Parts: sequence; C-alpha cells; structure tokens
Amino acid sequence: QVQLVESGGGLVQPGGSLRLSCAASGSIFTTSTMAWHRQAPGNLRDLVATITSGGSTTYSDSAKGRFTISRDNAKNTVWLQMNSLKPEDTAVYYCNARDLRTWDSYWGQGTQVTVSS
Repeated sequence: QVQLVESGGGLVQPGGSLRLSCAASGSIFTTSTMAWHRQAPGNLRDLVATITSGGSTTYSDSAKGRFTISRDNAKNTVWLQMNSLKPEDTAVYYCNARDLRTWDSYWGQGTQVTVSS
C-alpha cells in the first residue's frame, strides 16, 4: 500500500517562504519520479516541479528561480522549498509519485498554501 503524506502548508505573507514535505510509505520511492502539483480554486491541477530518482529536476516557468525540489531516497521524502511567494501561488499543493516500473501514479491528500497579507 503506497501512501503519500504532505505537510508544511499554511498562511504566509507575500515575499515569504514555506517548505513543503511529502513522506512516502511503501516500496516505490526509489523507483519513482516525484513531483509537486498545485490546484487553485476554479483551475486545473498544474505541474510545479519534478525530480527523478537520480536527482534531475524540472520546473514550471512560474516556479523557476523561486522554488526548489529535492529528495532524500534514504528518508523516502521529497521537499518543495518555496521562496519569494506571491498571492498567485495560493493553491492546494499535491505530492505525486510515478513508479517507473509500473507507470502507476499515486497522490497525496494535498496541503493548502495561502499567500496573503
């Protein structure tokens, strides 16, 4: 049974920082590409950043230069460091794991990030 549990969301002022965490249970972490997505009210779920098991990363244009995705395969954990936050970053952030052996995809329950003064 694969479970992804996000934490670290909250309310932050514009220009502030937050660090999201996603802890994975099960045996898929080291064979999975991990990603963070976000969904604002009324919008589709958008990809924010990805990281392969080897540490290669990609970012959306809105995340480049402000967000950093990282992972620790020994701890089965992936993080999203978010700096210089803007009100438009307000969304529910979801952790995703794509097991490259089976192509199965798993999602966490989401964590709310609100950027507001």
